[in-house]
Amino acid sequence: MKQTTMKNHRLPGMGLLALIVAFVAVSCTDFTELNTPSDRLPADNLDASQIGFQFAQSQFYGVRGGGGYQIGKNLFGDLYAQYFATTAENFDSDQNVPVGSWVNSAWNFIYGTPAPQIQGLIDFTAGADLPVQNAIAKIWKVQIFHTITDQWGPIIYSEYGNGETSVPYDSQAEVYSAMFDDLVTAIGVLDANLNQAPFQGHDLVYDGNVTQWIKFANSLRLRLAMRVVYADETLAKDHAEAAVSHSIGVIEDNADNAMVATGTNSRNQMTTITNWGEFRMSATMESYLEGYDDPRADRMFNNPVNEDWDDELRGLRNGLPRPDKGVTVNPLYSDVDTRWLPESSGAFHPYEVMRAAEVWFLRAEGALRGWNMGVISAQEAYETGIESDMSNPEYDVVAQGDIDAYISSTATPADYTNPDQPSWDIAAMTDVPVAWDLLGGFERNLEQIITQKWLALYPDGIEAWAEARRTGYPKMFPRIASDNGDVPEDVMMKRLPFADVEVSNNSAAVEAAAGLLGGADNAATELWWDKKTTNNENMQ
Repeated sequence: MKQTTMKNHRLPGMGLLALIVAFVAVSCTDFTELNTPSDRLPADNLDASQIGFQFAQSQFYGVRGGGGYQIGKNLFGDLYAQYFATTAENFDSDQNVPVGSWVNSAWNFIYGTPAPQIQGLIDFTAGADLPVQNAIAKIWKVQIFHTITDQWGPIIYSEYGNGETSVPYDSQAEVYSAMFDDLVTAIGVLDANLNQAPFQGHDLVYDGNVTQWIKFANSLRLRLAMRVVYADETLAKDHAEAAVSHSIGVIEDNADNAMVATGTNSRNQMTTITNWGEFRMSATMESYLEGYDDPRADRMFNNPVNEDWDDELRGLRNGLPRPDKGVTVNPLYSDVDTRWLPESSGAFHPYEVMRAAEVWFLRAEGALRGWNMGVISAQEAYETGIESDMSNPEYDVVAQGDIDAYISSTATPADYTNPDQPSWDIAAMTDVPVAWDLLGGFERNLEQIITQKWLALYPDGIEAWAEARRTGYPKMFPRIASDNGDVPEDVMMKRLPFADVEVSNNSAAVEAAAGLLGGADNAATELWWDKKTTNNENMQ
């Protein structure tokens, strides 16, 4: 945040206003310029000429994260997924502290900006008899809200926008049921309107391509289905198989990846926070990238500035106490790739929403469970997922020979050694290889799938954190220290507590929501779908 403390944030309001920016959209759809008006659009007083602008803003703000990218993604999800470790002295979330002002900021932003934008659009299109626009808006609502429920658990969903001063929360099981219903309904509408081009010229993901929106909706349905597999396997199997067997199906090629385009006035804020120099690659990431000799590594991270160590990537252990952090630490550890530096260079990188590789790994897990995923085997889908990610243009297309060598590699994650702090040294947490283990059994094969999925999800820490909680994979190094008595250093954060601002302003609803958790309103209570184990296996 370009500062040593984050106490004085300006929190967004909760009114039904759509905050507007000007977009220059650059994406694989090659639409040229998207100019939005500089004034505010009231979400509850739209007309047909404004809905495209409002949809574009809901896309941008919905994927950027609450309270800005740093708070909405980096300081919680990215650290708990162990993509990064923070080097800023006063950033305690890496020591399992859910900093209250940050939680407030994240919650307030989501419910103050993208949520009213998309709900206002749904309400308007329903009343204006615009079913296709309404269907796509519902799909995007699910995309926004599933990231909220996967961080907090019970959230405001079905009653959102009801105009009451106290708005009740839904249990997470109810939220998921409603999201599945919204996706099924939306897909049905789009199936009957394949020749339309809703929001064309404004849609920052697919520029109004209905077929691609159906693929994304089915893929999102598959993602959510797998998320609930340990809570309700029958529900998960039914939705997963229906998504894959749909006549148009799911995302299979990188050409159909769901990415939100960015531009001069709508930057990808990953580049902004990278240039602040407040985090570095995690030691866990080093263990996997170096151990596997991953050909994507030099497009994900850079070698340290300090070349006294060696010419390899260097990760930092998570959970360092304040005295061990600071700007002097930065030169010793790997920053993210230079494509994010300087700030202007990363302006046009799109935000990743869902890519083909993730969908292939979801299908691999489904096949491993014996479900009909339209593939020959789990191994086939697993290997296709790896190839798909390495063929992603953001990695400049890894050579086919390198892809083949990686897929067949028996290399395993590397031990971690730190020349300056040998007390931080630790052995690799697993010996799982890249090459499919034909004799490994269900759990070992699942670990392989999720480990490679974790690498492919980078840098989407929110999704990676959810998958790590759900499955216990990839196995991660314990933190050096935890300042949270509820969550020791060798246990993963399970959720974010409810925002203090909600406790103050919506107290009766929050009290009722706390009763839906099945535990205390703290970071140690498991979400509804987090039923695989009561002890996070990925740190043991």
